[in-house]
Amino acid sequence: MEITQQCVVALTWVLKDTLGDELDVLDEPVEFLVGGDDLLPKIEQALQGHGVGASLQLHLEPEDAFGDFKDQLLFLEPRHLFPAEIEEGMTFEGTALPAGVRDDMPRDALYTVAQLYPDHVVLDGNHPLAGIALRLQLKVCAVREATEEEIGRGSAGTGFFRIEPMAPGSGSLH
Repeated sequence: MEITQQCVVALTWVLKDTLGDELDVLDEPVEFLVGGDDLLPKIEQALQGHGVGASLQLHLEPEDAFGDFKDQLLFLEPRHLFPAEIEEGMTFEGTALPAGVRDDMPRDALYTVAQLYPDHVVLDGNHPLAGIALRLQLKVCAVREATEEEIGRGSAGTGFFRIEPMAPGSGSLH
């Protein structure tokens, strides 16, 4: 079966930055809905017409991946507003930020604790890979028709390209 819109593709990959540093390795196949919210548009375009066994090498500029880094999404907030056990790398959904933070912080962002100071916390609302050009080596392991449920929710249920809140110490991007 060839990859088309509204199908599910199982992929493995190695994701690197342009210096060759490994950012993520997906050894076991993970399913993604093509034509939904699971994959970046450039990846979906590259996969079209391929089938099981295909290997692709993609170069994604920031505008085709996670966008440019935006300084206006960095916020310096009073440390006392946050839990005592706060650590660098923790994430907060914009809708669940503590009371008292700036009103102009976008509530649809996911904020990562970028730095901790005795009196302040630096929150970063950028995607962790914003501003980075990426090299992605993909392998197509399986292709199947999407179910109506998957099409309805726009996802095969897993997705690297949606960043979810992470527990402290979790380095996983997917």
